[in-house]
Amino acid sequence: MGGYLLGSEACQAGTKRISNLLHSQKWTAGEIEKFHWEQASQRVQELQEQGERPLVIWDESVLEKPESLKAERLCAVRSSKASRLKRIKPGFFNPPGGRPVCVPGFHWLKVLVIGHKGPPTLAHMRWWTTRGEEASQKREEECEVFDQIDGLWGKEVIHLWDRGFAGNPWLTQAFLRGARFILRWPKNYQLLDEFEQLKKPGELSKARRSWDHRLVWDARRRCERKTGIIAFPVFDRTHHQPLWLVVARRKGQSPWYLLTSEPAHSPELAWKIVFAYARRWQIEMALRYNKSELAFESPRLLQWDARLKLLSITGLVYSFLLSLLHPTLSELRSWLLHTFCHRTGKRSQITPAPLYRLRFALSLLWLSHPPPFFSFL
Repeated sequence: MGGYLLGSEACQAGTKRISNLLHSQKWTAGEIEKFHWEQASQRVQELQEQGERPLVIWDESVLEKPESLKAERLCAVRSSKASRLKRIKPGFFNPPGGRPVCVPGFHWLKVLVIGHKGPPTLAHMRWWTTRGEEASQKREEECEVFDQIDGLWGKEVIHLWDRGFAGNPWLTQAFLRGARFILRWPKNYQLLDEFEQLKKPGELSKARRSWDHRLVWDARRRCERKTGIIAFPVFDRTHHQPLWLVVARRKGQSPWYLLTSEPAHSPELAWKIVFAYARRWQIEMALRYNKSELAFESPRLLQWDARLKLLSITGLVYSFLLSLLHPTLSELRSWLLHTFCHRTGKRSQITPAPLYRLRFALSLLWLSHPPPFFSFL
């Protein structure tokens, strides 16, 4: 990075400048965090002016640092990389099972704002540890973010949560704030039916026929698949709050059980719930992009504050790349991709959000035409 900043002849001086920036006491990562909240609030306002209901996507992950021991605030996190390596591959050695592999790292929470179409907007990222003097628990950190969102946007947004948020503790937090949400419910968690009997979602929907069928695009398999839909009222087992359970069925796959506070008494409303939750896949792709392309797991910094600043700056880079996907910049985006990252393959040409190619195209652009960094240093 120092070589890119001041040129290859003065790379050490450039690296020193970056180090001074990250270790400076004159600014904090909270300033960048505030900027992300402002950008997300603008996106929420734009979606409301367009007559859309903004969606707020939550997801949890971890930053794995398997070779680190001296960095501040390290704690044990479950390694997803180890679980991938332990998967059974036909024709090769069958890896042993057992408990999950834990490595040093940090916990990570990410929040995006998105509409029913278009790119997402980064709202917030947070990291924390569960060990040492600065230890905190996952629900404490999530409740702080929940309070911030409730204070900024209130009931004007719909929250999208995956199965990691399912259960009475998080439902209680949602009920206390009067939040509107869509939550993917695990198949083994019980709910109360209209006769106040505890049943699993599969037992509740087993004898019910689908209201409607549609051909829905499967982004992972890149094909249309016939999907059935049904919804019925249920109650949570602790507070007895009235909710709706929307079930989306596909042949050969486990159904989606979507617990929601939104009304779903007709097929049209139920389909809206399903299509809204399908937008949650955007945050999965965002996490993968942050780890693989923006190297969120690579910083070699011992101090927590300096690492937080570097990750926050990288978050700004991600926000900038997302801004290039705006429809008004389509000509600029096409020129960048055609000039500096031209691809003839069909898959590259039909990719709807080419963030990987955009980053590569910008790097080639700035290598061939370096920006005048010296003008503001």
